[in-house]
Amino acid sequence: MTPVEFFANHTFRMVFFGTTVIGLVAGALGAFAYLRKQSLISDVISHAALPGTLLAFLAGVAVLGIDGRNMIALVIGAVLIGTGAVLAANGVSRRSKIRIDTAMAIALTATFGAGMLLLRVIANGTFPGKGGIQDYLFGNASVITLADLVTSITIGAIALALMLVFWKEFAIGTFDPGHAAVLGFRQRTVDALLFTTIVIATVIGVKAVGLVLMVAFVVTPPAAARQWTRTLGGTVALSGAFGAVGSGVGAYLSIQWGGVPTGPLIVLTLFAMLLVSLLGAPRRSLIARGVARRRARAVLRRELLSEGAAG
Repeated sequence: MTPVEFFANHTFRMVFFGTTVIGLVAGALGAFAYLRKQSLISDVISHAALPGTLLAFLAGVAVLGIDGRNMIALVIGAVLIGTGAVLAANGVSRRSKIRIDTAMAIALTATFGAGMLLLRVIANGTFPGKGGIQDYLFGNASVITLADLVTSITIGAIALALMLVFWKEFAIGTFDPGHAAVLGFRQRTVDALLFTTIVIATVIGVKAVGLVLMVAFVVTPPAAARQWTRTLGGTVALSGAFGAVGSGVGAYLSIQWGGVPTGPLIVLTLFAMLLVSLLGAPRRSLIARGVARRRARAVLRRELLSEGAAG
């Protein structure tokens, strides 16, 4: 299939552009979670998104009488529950002796258990429009519609706009929370806003790739980008670019090869980009560090030989 034939197909276009948008937003905002050394936050969010979307589905069908799979309603539900789970985990860590990684693991398992229970309730019930609701567990990029794409672009743009507006607060809160407090920033407010944007970046991709794989979209691009740049702006920009390119290439290959699941192939594409970065980045790669060590040893040997000759 030629690229022209590929983009002439409506379904293929939706899959390609939908996953590209997801990769861009998740990669850019995931950089802050990576730099804060809270990469597990994306796993908490993605698993908390399951009960959030299912509760929104039930509320839409049983209470509001609307289409339970309305993308905006599902995102709102996932954002509320996902943000609450992250804030709860950080609150427990601050107020007790439980470490943040342990608190996040507890939040992850609790919300996922609640999500699986709700999934069983919906599957056994007579709710209209429940077909395909399990896609939020493993994802199905082929069901992305034009309305879903527009919603993802709109919500993703809002999240990126918030990041740019509060760039200084996010940056200081990430690298020096103590200094942020001295400057008068309310760290909890900044954290809540940052976590909300990361939640948005995560939940817009759950329908396409599923909560099981969404963590890779948030963690892998910034890990690869960090090998190439030392600045926050460079890391965020390059991480977003890696996420977009990796997602687009993975989606394109999955359709070209036929019968290959889109989500897993995108994850493998992102992993390949990380592997190349770890091996080939000019300053921080394994190869560059090995060359630097050999040069240092060679210089040390020459100095020792010259001292021995002089003695």
